[in-house]
Amino acid sequence: MLIDLHDRVVVVSGAAQGIGRALAERFLAEGCRVFGLDLRFGDGLPDGLTGIVADVTDPASVQAAVAEVLEAAGRIDVLVNNAGINVEGRVETLEPARWQAAFDVNVGGVFLLSQAVIPAMKAAGGGRIINAASFAAVVPSVGAAAYGASKAAVVQFTRVLASELGPWGITVNAYAPGMIPTAMNGFAEMPEPAQDRLLDTLSIRRWERPDDVADLLVFLASDRAGYITGTLVDVSGGKLATQMPQRAYEGEGAPVRGPRDGVATGTPDAAGTPGPAAGGTR
Repeated sequence: MLIDLHDRVVVVSGAAQGIGRALAERFLAEGCRVFGLDLRFGDGLPDGLTGIVADVTDPASVQAAVAEVLEAAGRIDVLVNNAGINVEGRVETLEPARWQAAFDVNVGGVFLLSQAVIPAMKAAGGGRIINAASFAAVVPSVGAAAYGASKAAVVQFTRVLASELGPWGITVNAYAPGMIPTAMNGFAEMPEPAQDRLLDTLSIRRWERPDDVADLLVFLASDRAGYITGTLVDVSGGKLATQMPQRAYEGEGAPVRGPRDGVATGTPDAAGTPGPAAGGTR
């Protein structure tokens, strides 16, 4: 199946590091013109990536960033709402400010950026909005009230926006990543038994890689996905597929459980928490 994204104008939020940077690099490799938004950018941006300093929780900052992209490129074909934060804590002791921060970034950022690009996409006759959710939006986990609830809100927002923008040829979808080892969630530093317990919740028993997400997003951004909208796409390695996937490795003749491959050794990002609440943003 040929997917041609050459010369598409793509905006990726949370693009300075981690998964967001990996997504930006992948779109560059596909021949896109890519603009990355983040609070700050360090040295060594990928060749071709235009970095724009922006705060996704600030309406004026978002509007200015989108205006800068439109001035430079004339249109926006694809928006990837990747920026996000993880907030851990049980409800009883969770500070209200931290709860609010999760919603300001994870939901508010998606709202503000989507709102800002809609006029340009309507004028162009179509577009793609792709939102980072999480399996935490579907599977509850102790200590993940703020993160899980904010990601569930992203999923519902995606469905509503898809219904509003369909007549203009704009598709809106969300994706649910799984367990991508990062500096923030500390998967790679966990004791091996703890890593095994997490991997035992996956049908595909390995850590997720940024390319697993990028492969999906390239498809969703393409013309091949023009009839897919308003859905949450599961790219979690089977986290949402079955209750006890480890049993598939326990029967007679079953394959030997593989090593804990795919453990990250470098780029940090905010994929989630060291447990079932982990997501895949920023």
